[in-house]
Amino acid sequence: MLNILRNLFPYFCFGSITLSSVLLTHNSVNAQVGASPIVIEAQAVRGRSESIINISNSSDEPIRVSIFAAPFTYNQEGKFQILSSSDWDLSSYLQFSPRELTISPKSSRKIRLLTLLDPNLPDGEYRAVVFAESLVKNNSTNAKNVGMITRVGTTVYIQKGNQTPLLAVSNSSFDEQQNQLRLLVQNQGSASVRTAVSWELKQNGKVIRKGNTQPATIISFSKRNLLIESLSEKSSLLPPGQYELSGKLIWKQNEKSQSLSFQVPVNIGRYVGEAK
Repeated sequence: MLNILRNLFPYFCFGSITLSSVLLTHNSVNAQVGASPIVIEAQAVRGRSESIINISNSSDEPIRVSIFAAPFTYNQEGKFQILSSSDWDLSSYLQFSPRELTISPKSSRKIRLLTLLDPNLPDGEYRAVVFAESLVKNNSTNAKNVGMITRVGTTVYIQKGNQTPLLAVSNSSFDEQQNQLRLLVQNQGSASVRTAVSWELKQNGKVIRKGNTQPATIISFSKRNLLIESLSEKSSLLPPGQYELSGKLIWKQNEKSQSLSFQVPVNIGRYVGEAK
């Protein structure tokens, strides 16, 4: 199954939000299968944890769905990656009930996830993406009538022992090819975290732009470039020069809001945006 996933990987499109919600379709038809929640975070108690995923069918026909899991990560640019193996692979410790199911039209069904961690496993955070994939039969020999396969996923993070994130801002940069302002954030802790950014872009003490980003996942012991803003989408012209990006990282830890202030220089080497 992992070999199939790797072969299909170029068709996956993951954003910083869908970061935790995974979707694959083989044509332009709207997705018929949905999954919620898109992220599950839980603490294993004596190596055990139980969760529920709701799988929905928005179509007018019954859909047969298969459930399976795989290890994953996000790379520095925020690309979702399925792994062939991982020291923190949760998939081999997950049990699904049921593994295959039929969902009636305009309805949903529950998938029960049971995590049973080996007592000899070292403390840490174990991760997997749980996929729900529609199984479509198509007897047509016309290549234009290929049945649609929809794959959605929920990322699951299970912690063994007390694990915490530890965030630090490294620098800010401007991607001239994409016209994107980015912030490089390191997570030096043992738990992954989803953080949003409240930010201001200043030049000579004057606020030029400001805004808030949607939360994005930073895997434990890794770093990620967070997209702050696509400057080419703005109507005003932004001249080249030295700027200052400041603000706060904002996340939740043990149901409590946490924040980290930052202030880093950023150089924009050419005009971006469009003149009014």
